[in-house]
Amino acid sequence: MVRTIGQNDSSAMAKVMNELSIPIPYISMVTESESLANNGESNMLVCRLCSTGLPSDVVVEVGEMSFHLHKFPLLSRSGVLENLIAENCSDDEKKCVLQLNDIPGGAKMFLLVAKFCYGVKIELNALNIVSLRCAAEFLQMNEDFGEANLINQTENFFNDVFGNWLDTVKVLEACEEVLPKSEELQIVTRCINSLAVKACQDPSLLSWPVSGRNSLKGSGGTILWNGIRTTAKTQPVGDDWWYEDVSFLRFPLYKRLILAVGSRGMKPDRIAGSLVHYAKRYLPLMGRELSHQCGNRAAPGSTFSILSELDQKNLLEEIVELLPDEKGVTPTKFLLRLLRTSMVLHASPSCREILEKQIGAQLDQAALEDLLIPNMGYSVETLYDIDCIQRILDHFMVVDRDITDPSAGCIIEDGQLMGGHSLTPMTMVANLVDGYLAEVAPDVNLKLPKFQSLAAVIPDYARPLDDGIYRAIDIYLKAHPWLTDSEKEQICRLMNCQKLSLEASTHAAQNERLPLRVIVQVLFFEQLRLRTSIAGWFFVSDNLENSQHPSGNLAFLRNDGSTQAGTGDKIVAVDDMRERVLELEKECISMKQELERLVKTKGNWSIFFKKFGLKLRSQTCEAKTTKTGKLRVSSPSKTQPENGVEDQNQNNNVCH
Repeated sequence: MVRTIGQNDSSAMAKVMNELSIPIPYISMVTESESLANNGESNMLVCRLCSTGLPSDVVVEVGEMSFHLHKFPLLSRSGVLENLIAENCSDDEKKCVLQLNDIPGGAKMFLLVAKFCYGVKIELNALNIVSLRCAAEFLQMNEDFGEANLINQTENFFNDVFGNWLDTVKVLEACEEVLPKSEELQIVTRCINSLAVKACQDPSLLSWPVSGRNSLKGSGGTILWNGIRTTAKTQPVGDDWWYEDVSFLRFPLYKRLILAVGSRGMKPDRIAGSLVHYAKRYLPLMGRELSHQCGNRAAPGSTFSILSELDQKNLLEEIVELLPDEKGVTPTKFLLRLLRTSMVLHASPSCREILEKQIGAQLDQAALEDLLIPNMGYSVETLYDIDCIQRILDHFMVVDRDITDPSAGCIIEDGQLMGGHSLTPMTMVANLVDGYLAEVAPDVNLKLPKFQSLAAVIPDYARPLDDGIYRAIDIYLKAHPWLTDSEKEQICRLMNCQKLSLEASTHAAQNERLPLRVIVQVLFFEQLRLRTSIAGWFFVSDNLENSQHPSGNLAFLRNDGSTQAGTGDKIVAVDDMRERVLELEKECISMKQELERLVKTKGNWSIFFKKFGLKLRSQTCEAKTTKTGKLRVSSPSKTQPENGVEDQNQNNNVCH
């Protein structure tokens, strides 16, 4: 947005100048060395307002720039210049010198002011309006010194600027050049309020353009494609339409804008999204893209050079304080990367504590690779920061209180594990912790107490399967072969042998790194699961036979062919059942042989069986054929053993 002011707005001034034979000047800039034909004097830049009428009678110096002007056009528009001319210029002096080194905007803005005083047309835009307004206030160019003076002109232009999003952003960026004066004139506050109102509204219902990053877009809803102007398709505007524009602001102004949109009721997820975008731009460790990929426009006087470590640390701490507290609003991946960056930059402990609590509240949304935070401590013991994950997990256990009590089931069938039910947050965290333990277990510096404390936080009911914790334990035992038998048994108590899958049980039964007691428990529970499965199959067979309705005899008489076909299917099912029983008997025999082999290699097993309350007895499962041709076996014990131990009298029916 551009507006031209000058000659038409200062017609009264032009009339007076004509009466005084002071024509509207021709403005040129030459160096003093050029004007003095290189006479050896200082090479100071001079701006002269030359005219064919009266010679200049006042020199205004702004920094290294000198302006040769006339008294009357200046004092008739500015109260400050009127006072300075009255104080420093006497009637007998042909030319007086004024110093204006403190004018906002410097020589560049005073040049525009001088043009305005002489009635020369000047253009107002979003980049110069702030400095020009501050300069006009500094020079007291109000209505007391002529109608339609510069203060009034610039204020009227502000009203048009605040109706446009992009122009308002540019004006707010320009406020950084003259920040104290723009704050005094409430320009910053008005810009922030205007942007906050627009950001909180639905952009699809508004008329202003919400993004100026598309350089190919032309006027009138058209775009240039290979030099041909075509109709532009309307792109849907998302909630993140304002992230890129405000990310060019320096953090003090950006922070005020974020607080303003928050006070106006913006959703926390949109605020968090803007903070994520801003952090990625200015914190290199957060994955900020290169500056040339972030747009062509940059803030006035700003660069995308990497901040110093101290500035990055301060910026990170400020961003953490602005993050919304609501659970799940800020992405967990971003929080973990922010935590890792805070450790690298040595941020304050309070900053890291805030991040750990927020991550702990939504730990179930984390990914395993993001939890692998390198140890940044001065006394590095382990490769990864185990203590940090321990604190995060403790925060999760404190927050997560809506977990229902686990069911009292003791034996979990393979078909029931990880069924169609959705995973609870606690179960997801349990899987996450098991995976994390497997990743850190190869570290030889990882002490057993740390491994145990991290694994023991997860309750037993949170793991439908213990395959994950078994894998982590096996990796730890492999990386720490110097552990004693008691320490091995201690770490193996973290898993429940009853909740191992068939594959894990098979691996554990042959794992020589496990203590002998654990191997016996695994074999015992596998045998118990086998017995339970056989009993369940025969129970289903009995129910199918006894559930025949009396009317079935009538149906048999009426449809003899179909009934005979059904009987044939039953005979086939019984044959399949007989084959399955024979296979199970073979498995029992192989398990017995495996136990005998272990007896030969491990020593006298009678001591262990007496200790565990077990008694091996070779007994073949007896199968009886009924009149209907159905097999029957003796029913297994209904009581379930505790801690992997069964009474000797209850083991008489175990198949070996």
